[in-house]
Amino acid sequence: MPVTAKLSRRFYETFGDEIANELVEWFNRVDDAYRSEFRELFEVHFSRFDAKLEQRTAELDARWERRFAELDAKWERRLGELDAKWEIRFAQLDARLERKASSLVKWMFGFWIGNFVATAGIVFGALSLLHR
Repeated sequence: MPVTAKLSRRFYETFGDEIANELVEWFNRVDDAYRSEFRELFEVHFSRFDAKLEQRTAELDARWERRFAELDAKWERRLGELDAKWEIRFAQLDARLERKASSLVKWMFGFWIGNFVATAGIVFGALSLLHR
């Protein structure tokens, strides 16, 4: 918003309208010239700032991408180690359960045979008593 230079009435009376108006126009031209120079200077500095900001944003993005990639690799490694540990533990548990199950089957088989022998003895004993 341009500011128009204004002079006092006494200035106009002392130097006359022509000189006073010429001075006001000159002030306005100088003001316009400074404004346009300032605008150009501002645009130059702003474009430099914008370029630096763009560069720094790109650097920051690259840094974050690298950190996320490192974190992802670290998590993958740790999850792999954890997976290997669990596989070993499950294999150990499976082997233990297999040993216990085979031991249990042996005991059950022995119990069944003992029961069968005892039941057969009772049945044959009862049959022999009946045949007498």
